[in-house]
Amino acid sequence: MKDILQTIIASKRSEIERAKAGKTYAELERSIDPTRPRRSLKTALATSDTGILAEFKRRSPSKGWIHRDADPVAVSRGYETGGASAISVLTDPDYFGGTLDDLKNVRQTVSLPILRKEFIIDPYQLLEAAAAGADAVLLIAAALDITRCKQLSEKAKELGLEVLLEIHSEREIDYLEAEADLIGVNNRNLGTFITDPENSLRLAEKLPKEKLLVSESGISDPRIVARLRTAGYKGFLIGETFMRETDPAAALAEFIEQLKKTEI
Repeated sequence: MKDILQTIIASKRSEIERAKAGKTYAELERSIDPTRPRRSLKTALATSDTGILAEFKRRSPSKGWIHRDADPVAVSRGYETGGASAISVLTDPDYFGGTLDDLKNVRQTVSLPILRKEFIIDPYQLLEAAAAGADAVLLIAAALDITRCKQLSEKAKELGLEVLLEIHSEREIDYLEAEADLIGVNNRNLGTFITDPENSLRLAEKLPKEKLLVSESGISDPRIVARLRTAGYKGFLIGETFMRETDPAAALAEFIEQLKKTEI
């Protein structure tokens, strides 16, 4: 099977060049509001009762359209009301049907921390995130070499953005040298897009105990969250489970109710 991640990264390079042609690095930097409130994703997940990082996404490379006409403002407002700890907004247009405008509009709507979920390979994208109002960004180990990952992590922190560093296997543990604020374990193989929540459980013992751990993707059952919490995870990125429903916010609220019963 063709490696989907590499296909996405190739597309992303072209997308970034088009963006730079429309607005220079310096122009984008000047558009960042240094006075805007900063919200900590790490603190929100660490102190929340649910730890759920609820994701807005319209489609995926493996499933196609999940919720094509979903309104990011309505969904995110519902997520906040329904008990989410933070919100993730996918901004990739070609493979996930998202835009930076989605994130900007969500920022104007909710007070929760917002993660820009994106395939970040260039500092320009960090400036975009800061200008759009994101509080944190995702860095994917599989999409970067270690040096580039460290550079992007440092730049993100200069911009006041927290970093969720995503790994997929034990082979990527060296990337933790980037000193991210949170460590995410993606249960989705980015080459095949097959998910397996057991991946987070397998890696849990190999990750530093002092770091806030986030399990990402393939979480569809509250019992899985209960097991992940026992293994040391504080955050749970969940998107498709909610977004495939007619009312994602109602699906989140029901998930949380089931989770409470599971943990009694």
